[in-house]
Amino acid sequence: MTNPDAPTATPYDRIGGEAGLRRFTRRFYALMDTLPEAAACRAIHPPSLAGSEEKLFLYLTGWLGGPPLFVSRFGPPMLRRRHLHAPIGGPEIDGWLLCFHQAWQQTVDDPALTALVVPQIENLAQHMRNRADAEPGDPAGPAPG
Repeated sequence: MTNPDAPTATPYDRIGGEAGLRRFTRRFYALMDTLPEAAACRAIHPPSLAGSEEKLFLYLTGWLGGPPLFVSRFGPPMLRRRHLHAPIGGPEIDGWLLCFHQAWQQTVDDPALTALVVPQIENLAQHMRNRADAEPGDPAGPAPG
């Protein structure tokens, strides 16, 4: 059992451990599946989001200071490399961040944790960009990045 009030509580503890993080990742992917503003991001995911949800849960568990579940199962994260198959530009990043922000706001009630985690996640999302955005009116679409 995690104790979010412990003086050395990790972000994982503060989010509520496994139960809190599962609540967040479940909400995150429910939003991705339903928000029209997340359509570009949703489009680069498989038809079922179950595997993506599980991988995000495993990754965030370790990233937030819990057990290194993702690394134990898949090895080092190398997130950009693992996502090179998916075209990630501004619309995909914006949709992903919209889902993250809304799910976080709806499931995490810890302003200090928000101030710690959200800017790092925003930087990580921007780091995932692997293509340039199309210029308005460009019929060729996005150029490889």
